[in-house]
Amino acid sequence: MSMILYGAPLSPFVRKVRLCLQEKGLDYQLEVVMPFTPPEWYLQLNPLGRIPAFKDGDLTLADSSVICQYLEEAYPDTAHLYGSDPAQRAKVRWLEKYADYELAPLTTFTVFRNRILKPSSGHPCNEDAVQAALTEKLPPHFDYLEAQLGDRPYFLGDQLSLADLAVASQLLNMEHGGEHLDATRWPSLAAHHDRVRSLASTQSFWSSEQRTTAKLVEMGKARQDAN
Repeated sequence: MSMILYGAPLSPFVRKVRLCLQEKGLDYQLEVVMPFTPPEWYLQLNPLGRIPAFKDGDLTLADSSVICQYLEEAYPDTAHLYGSDPAQRAKVRWLEKYADYELAPLTTFTVFRNRILKPSSGHPCNEDAVQAALTEKLPPHFDYLEAQLGDRPYFLGDQLSLADLAVASQLLNMEHGGEHLDATRWPSLAAHHDRVRSLASTQSFWSSEQRTTAKLVEMGKARQDAN
């Protein structure tokens, strides 16, 4: 097996690449590397120390978007996840960027980080920041994505794309943090999220992610009880 993906399973950016690989039917090995304190050797793959990084034979890459675009171009006989024409490819790249740069700071680095990661490492959850994200900052983004979907199953209509995987990857972290989309307010987006979560590619590691999250929650409770 020549493909190796480096990173932590609960990272939405690692998850996005895993979904891309699995939807394309490409075999790979996940080698766990934790963010913030990566081993020294990892800096040879990504000098910024961020996850994920990726190796395909002698080629090494960093950044989830770069990795996914490489897979799309290097393996043209697999499922196409960027659409079929320039307009669709541009839309997919835009929505992927939107998920990575607009949703991630709120769903992952606010909700998930405060509810799950900080307590597990002995730091208090900033619930005020979580509530501000949920009630003030995220709703306009959900409104936009709801409008982009319309009544279609995926952002490109009937065709699954990386845009769907990128958005769902961020919302899954919000779900790990105990929050769910309001299906009465954002029915299309909520149905879309359920649809992507139900994919065989997502289900292949969803239960494992839930178990890991549950362990982190227990660690947080144990630390709180110890104090």
